Amino acid sequence: MAANKVVQKMQALRLEADDNAAKHEEVKTKVKGLEQENLAKEQEITSLTHRNQLLESEIEKLEQAIKDAKLAATESAQAGQHSESLTRRLQVLEEEAENADKTLKETTEKLRQTDVKSGHYERKVQALEKERDDWEAKYEDMAKKYSELQKELQELEGAMGNI
Repeated sequence: MAANKVVQKMQALRLEADDNAAKHEEVKTKVKGLEQENLAKEQEITSLTHRNQLLESEIEKLEQAIKDAKLAATESAQAGQHSESLTRRLQVLEEEAENADKTLKETTEKLRQTDVKSGHYERKVQALEKERDDWEAKYEDMAKKYSELQKELQELEGAMGNI
């Protein structure tokens, strides 16, 4: 009867160990997925940073073009048609600068949001890694208990064999 209880206990421990192993695999899969997602976000950040640099360079070019256009407009004030042409050019450049500035602001906001998301996912990965470590520790404890129960069962079988 006691041997039956030990066998039942061992079966329960085996089921629990199998359950823990499955949960461990599930957590590992989740961690891998989050790591891949984090890598994609980092790549997106890099891409957006590069785009931001290009836009800043474009803004500098446009601002220089605006300065050049204003200087040309001042120097050619006597020529009416030429002045109107330069004024139109200046307006176009200012609109482009505003559009570039707007794009830069949008890109900066996207970078900020991506940075926030990245921080969130990093915390999530850390939490999952801690959870995985906890499951591994539980699994090791269960394996140790299983080993001890197996020794007890062998001793019990030996003792019953001597009877």
